[in-house]
Amino acid sequence: MKLNTQLACLVALSTLAVGVSPALSNPVRSAQSQLTDITVISNNIELNRAKNLARQAAENANGGLGEYRAEAAMHGASAQSPFVENGDGTWTFAFQGHKPGASVYTVETVVTVSQDGRVRVDYNGRIRNSFNVR
Repeated sequence: MKLNTQLACLVALSTLAVGVSPALSNPVRSAQSQLTDITVISNNIELNRAKNLARQAAENANGGLGEYRAEAAMHGASAQSPFVENGDGTWTFAFQGHKPGASVYTVETVVTVSQDGRVRVDYNGRIRNSFNVR
């Protein structure tokens, strides 16, 4: 019986996959649209790399993973991370962190990362009153 259920699921998923074809859902794509899609994907990869470099710089500045954890937004989707695009090929990330196992954030870190991978820690210390995550 288990094999029949698995087979039925496979047939159903195959039918859905064949029925939904990208070629039919968007038959005409301009060269500009394709270029925009490539640019968006490229920027997301660069932004994700920058986010990871910023988080790693904060981890290093605060004694490593045994002593510090960045907020969840620095581990998720790069577009959801607390950053500003500076317009000069750099991003600035401002985020909070705490000791492993703690629930209260105690550290604020501001890191600027360039597209070529250069990293600068602009601030790393107590959370300032003017801190604005988003």
